[in-house]
Amino acid sequence: AAHHLACLHLGAKNIPRERRRARNRSDRLLASLDVIHEAALVGLKEHDRLVMAKSQMERRLKQRRTSSKLADLVEFVLSRPIVSTGMIQEELKVSKQGALNLVGELSLREMTGRGRFRAWGIV
Repeated sequence: AAHHLACLHLGAKNIPRERRRARNRSDRLLASLDVIHEAALVGLKEHDRLVMAKSQMERRLKQRRTSSKLADLVEFVLSRPIVSTGMIQEELKVSKQGALNLVGELSLREMTGRGRFRAWGIV
């Protein structure tokens, strides 16, 4: 039931603390409504970013065989904030090298900055 708290926190960061902690009850209520509004705007921006990333990744799927695992990787990457080689291997039933090749074809951003135990995500 606490899934919404992270979203509200993102919205609250845009509202000054003085407004959120005001002595007047109506000011606090208005600040709370503004927090919800800001959180909704942040959520919509994130949604738009993911939709754009999905469309860009789907362009790479053209001229691919129907048995290609690349489409499955696109869906898997969109469902997780960060993916590792092991996660891709387990989900798509491919080898480690196959997972690395698929990641290379999608041009995902490497998030860890490491040469070993790398993880990727969508920018």
